[in-house]
Parts: sequence; structure tokens; C-alpha cells
Amino acid sequence: TLTAQQPLNNISRVTIQTLAAVLGGTQSLHTNGYDEALSLPTEEAARIALRTQQIVAMESGVTDTADPLAGSYYVEAITAEIEERAMQLIQKIDLMGGSVSAIEKGFIQEEIARSAYDYQRKIETGEKIIIGVNKFQNEETSFPPPFKIDDSIQQIQIQKLDHLRRNRNPAKCDSILQELNDRASGDENIMPVVLDAVEHNCSLGEIADTLREVYGEYKSS
Repeated sequence: TLTAQQPLNNISRVTIQTLAAVLGGTQSLHTNGYDEALSLPTEEAARIALRTQQIVAMESGVTDTADPLAGSYYVEAITAEIEERAMQLIQKIDLMGGSVSAIEKGFIQEEIARSAYDYQRKIETGEKIIIGVNKFQNEETSFPPPFKIDDSIQQIQIQKLDHLRRNRNPAKCDSILQELNDRASGDENIMPVVLDAVEHNCSLGEIADTLREVYGEYKSS
């Protein structure tokens, strides 16, 4: 829901989203940086996102009670509506044979594409107002400086990975990765072997490549 146009408006959007999540009783919360529609968040944007959480938590008073919206007829009504619509989708997926079958038949992808198209259509027709995008646009558009990753970080990480590989037991790593391949090829739980691989300094890339050999990669048909 964040926009590249007038990105500072996203601070207000994230604040509203944060408040909505807290009012809904969230147990975990992440707030986006205002510039994430443009790039990875800058340090300033990440700090403002953190301060947004802290202001809602410590200044708004919304956390003084466990359920500030308890008894609201409107919240109960829209909750019931969402539940009903969700159950309709779940029933459709069940009739298709489950989630995997629904994905193979393209149902999930079609629903996501349909929803995205409908959302964009409403923006372009003005049915849904997005401030700064289809309402109250600025003639002159300015963007904050994007976050840039220092290329030296890549070289440092390569050196760390090289050091890791030179100081581990290569035979043990090969053995564990082969066991992971064998288990992934069958019906056994692979998690214990994945944890074993991590404990013996197999890299994330090596673990992923091993699983990729067995499962392949998803390609949209």
C-alpha cells in the first residue's frame, strides 16, 4: 500500500496501519520504512518506522487496555464478513483437492492476479483514492535519496564464506548434504538434517541447492 509518489505520505499510512494492527490485537508487528516503494529502507526511514511503533505504544494510550474495540458492532460485522468470504475460498480449495492441487490448477495465481487487477483498475478509474497518486498530485515530483549498498560488503561476505569453508569438516558437510538429499527424496522429516547442516557450517546456498536438486523450482505455466 506504500506509494513511490510523495513517499513521505507513507509515514501517515504506516501509522494508521500500525494503529489498526494494535487495535486488532496483533502479537507481532513490523512497520515499513516510508521509502520501501523505491528501495530498501534508508537508516533514517527505518528509524522513523521504529519510532512509529514506539509512539503508538507509549504515547497513544491504545495499549492501556487489552481490547479497546471490544463490543464494537461494526468491527464484529466486518470480522464476520471476512470470515464468511475466507471460508468460501477455503471450501473452493478443499473441493479442488487442497492447496497444492489449487496451485497446480492455477486457481491461487488467478485469484491473486484478479485481485491485483481489480485494485489497480479502481485506482485508475478513481473509484479508490490514493493521495498523491490519483488525487492531490504534485506537479513536481521529488524522491528521497535511495539506499545504496556499499559494494565492499559483498567482498567482505565472500571472504567470510571462504574462511568458513576452509575451517570446517568438508567430508562431514558432504555427508550431511547427501543425507539431506536422500531424505528430501523420500517422505522423512528434513528439518533435523537441515539443523545438523547449519550446526556443521553448511552454507545456506548449499542447503538450498541440495533441496533444489530434489524439488526443482516453481515455474508458472
